Amino acid sequence: MPRAQKHESRQVIDQLEDKWRNAILKGDAQTLQSLLADDYTGITAFGTLQSKDETVANLRTGTLRISTLDLSDRRVRFYGATALVTSAALVEGVTADGPVSGMFRYSHVYIRDPQGTWKIVNIEASRVRHPRQPK
Repeated sequence: MPRAQKHESRQVIDQLEDKWRNAILKGDAQTLQSLLADDYTGITAFGTLQSKDETVANLRTGTLRISTLDLSDRRVRFYGATALVTSAALVEGVTADGPVSGMFRYSHVYIRDPQGTWKIVNIEASRVRHPRQPK
């Protein structure tokens, strides 16, 4: 990817990540639906698989309620028409799997369609565990 195009794409991905975060915090199911690809698959921090319809429905019904979603350490890498985003996230809320609280790492995979629109095709979240202190 040429440098100028990579810079422009990075700005678009950063805006989409902010849009995703705001949709989750505000319970905005319509915006979330517009960000996810039809064949989206999510892997929750509990290891549960979710389709686009399940993820959007959980947000719409309030089954997914996130009150804190503080992101840091965002990294974006491009592989042709694919973007991989990794971040750290401090999260507080409730999910379909139960209460969630703590520090997580997540990855978002975006695909750019032939019209140039970026969509999230996959999200995976993992809890950050701190090594045990020596006794």
